Amino acid sequence: MAYSAALNEMGRGVHPLFPVCYEWPVSLPIRQIPQLRELFPLLVHAEHDLRLHRLPREGDRLATRASIVGVQKRKPGASVVFRFETLDAKGKPVSTTDFGALYRGVDVEGPDRGATIELPQAAANMKPTGTIDVGANLAHVYTECARIFNPIHTDVAHAKAAGLPDIILHGTATLALSVSCLKIDPARVRRVRCRFTGMVFMPSRLEVFGNGTDFETRGPKGEAVISRGRIDHD
Repeated sequence: MAYSAALNEMGRGVHPLFPVCYEWPVSLPIRQIPQLRELFPLLVHAEHDLRLHRLPREGDRLATRASIVGVQKRKPGASVVFRFETLDAKGKPVSTTDFGALYRGVDVEGPDRGATIELPQAAANMKPTGTIDVGANLAHVYTECARIFNPIHTDVAHAKAAGLPDIILHGTATLALSVSCLKIDPARVRRVRCRFTGMVFMPSRLEVFGNGTDFETRGPKGEAVISRGRIDHD
């Protein structure tokens, strides 16, 4: 309910992006690996690939396992793929997420290895599907409701120390709001993936374009903040 409230969607049921709420706490220990801990201020969320085997439901007792499944060298820095695999009490899969993190300006020793996130090519036949009004305090509201605590989203001094011009909205918040604009029944969603290609500052207005499967979200100046998005549904 808190997550839905952050998106102003009370009464619509479980949002497809809700898994980020139970994945975040599990990600903290892996981010504290000595080799990664000092690099945390350089991390940005670059790509996301969520597979929903079924939506979480009230009364579930879930177990989430986190692992590093891929490391690649890219021009902006080191790309690391974290995988979150969530099972219910009967051992049945609920969700699997590949979280693509980019450590800006960090080099990679040795060859690329492991998994990469497969994204669709950009589609050209998309039409406007909705607008998103990003309030001045949305990052603070989302932080508390999703329980995703990263000071680049709420503390101006910390954001600037990390090389950002100001606090920015969470990538998963932008993605969740974009998915809502596609007006697909959450129970039908099976997979959501995208690349984050721009920062969202507050307040601002975003516009979502789509064709029923592919989507893109653009900022106030028409720049893409989410690109190569795709939502698979039945």
